[in-house]
Amino acid sequence: MPPPVPDQITAITIIMIVMGAAMLVLGSKVFRSVRDRRQVSDRLKTDDGRPSRVSAYSERPKVSLVEKIGRRFTDPNSADLTKLRFRLMKAGYYGKSAPHIYIGVRFVALILPQFILLACWPLVDQYMPQHGLLLSSVALGIIAFISPSFILDKKVASREEQYRNGFPDMMDLLVACVEAGLSLDGAVQRVSDELVQRYPNLADHLKIMNLEMRAGRARTEAWKNFADRLGLDEARALATMLRQSEELGTSVGETLRVFASDMREKRMLYAEEKALALPAKLVVPLILFVFPSLLVVLILPAVVRMMYVFSQT
Repeated sequence: MPPPVPDQITAITIIMIVMGAAMLVLGSKVFRSVRDRRQVSDRLKTDDGRPSRVSAYSERPKVSLVEKIGRRFTDPNSADLTKLRFRLMKAGYYGKSAPHIYIGVRFVALILPQFILLACWPLVDQYMPQHGLLLSSVALGIIAFISPSFILDKKVASREEQYRNGFPDMMDLLVACVEAGLSLDGAVQRVSDELVQRYPNLADHLKIMNLEMRAGRARTEAWKNFADRLGLDEARALATMLRQSEELGTSVGETLRVFASDMREKRMLYAEEKALALPAKLVVPLILFVFPSLLVVLILPAVVRMMYVFSQT
């Protein structure tokens, strides 16, 4: 006689809890090591913000096991590694070892659940159908292979949404700073300091662009890289307008003022678009949850009354 269904559900639940706990422990160790390095580097800075003499030695990061695994499976001169690094930068991971850690995490996520499955399989073998081990292994492999990329894409999309919300405010501040007499480079530095509290991620990209220009990179190229890191059409349009303004010799302040006005109009149109899309998004919850509840509340008393009448007759 086959075992009851609750036993199978309990066994599967135990396996999922064990694998989830293992992945949480691994992820917490990785992120804890990154946080500890950042805290140590912050403590070793002097009062003027520059790293002290001991920080040059102490900030030398210890290569973790996950990073070692990632370095073993990557080619330093590969074009795919460059694309991955750029993708991680769009998600907010600027560290030099970020691509190696990402690849190492994918490898560990692909291998570790397989060992946990093999260790726990004797406990649930009798509850599973034929070829259940093979099917479970393939399913875990597919999930482990797709999940890191899916999470990274969601983080990139979330960052782009934050950039899109903060871009009009950045343009207004740029216009105010340029019209107050600051140069474009000085205005970028000032705006990056002002946006730290409200839009810290956008401020980080502005600071990176400012560092590029200080290092000697051309302004048009720095703005182009800034737009590529943000991944917004508005930023690419701004970079193109600034390049054309520099080539044609037109006023930068006038260019920024016109572009900021367009950005405010786009923000209003975007808000109206989201408001108009709300009724369409509410259709599914209304059909699945609200209408059935209303029908039950309205029809159930009549059904109960009819059942009572028929039972009496």
